[in-house]
Amino acid sequence: MTGAKQGRVAGKAALITGAAGGLGEAMAWMLAREGARVAVTDIDGPRVAALAEAINAEIPGAAFAHVHDVADEDQWAAVIAAAVGQMGGLSVLVNNAGIGGDLVFVEQDTAANWNRQFEINLRSVMFGCKHAMPHLRASAPASIINISSIAGLAAGPGMGAYNATKAGVWMYTKTVALEAAKADWNVRCNSVHPVFIKTAILDPFIAMSGGDEAKAHERLSRGIPLKRIGEPDDVAWCVLYLASDESKFVTGSEFKIDGGMTAQ
Repeated sequence: MTGAKQGRVAGKAALITGAAGGLGEAMAWMLAREGARVAVTDIDGPRVAALAEAINAEIPGAAFAHVHDVADEDQWAAVIAAAVGQMGGLSVLVNNAGIGGDLVFVEQDTAANWNRQFEINLRSVMFGCKHAMPHLRASAPASIINISSIAGLAAGPGMGAYNATKAGVWMYTKTVALEAAKADWNVRCNSVHPVFIKTAILDPFIAMSGGDEAKAHERLSRGIPLKRIGEPDDVAWCVLYLASDESKFVTGSEFKIDGGMTAQ
């Protein structure tokens, strides 16, 4: 965080799903250190509570933790209501929660695999936008940031369900952006598309490399012009920009955090 311009989201109230680790944890720290209050949610209650405790130890009163299954619409309504009560409003929603899964090829794929990924990766984004929108409108200018993936823009074998759900997030983001703009709600909606980032979502690739993390990272970086995989903060910096009023004229766009991969 050296050299950061402090206070870029001062006064903002943000809800971040899937915040117990990886990208969500990095986003929570980034937004809190730049002045936002953050409601961090995850299905892993102890870990997300520990994150809120750590943030509050550095920035007292900045974080609130909630146990949250994003596939459950009733939980969405309850968590948002609680977070709004704690923070006095909601001006930023980050739909970050998602799952990867093992590589499954067409002839071995199952309805269970697709249903689970659609519930967590895509349907949860709809629930979040639906239940957060009235509160975002009341706190405008506001921002929705949906975490998709480069896999939503470029397909790969064995990733049918993941490709489809992340592409769905990309297109759904544009629909929400256009609806909000047409209604003059002053709520922006954009998608973020990371490539390989050093989080637990790379575990299947590490397993395929015999548990050798360095070897897996080297293999994954071969198709990336910058010749490395990303860090969680590489994504968090983009989220910070989209959460801030610096992006007040940006909506319906996709942001590729991919080291130049899709430029080829």
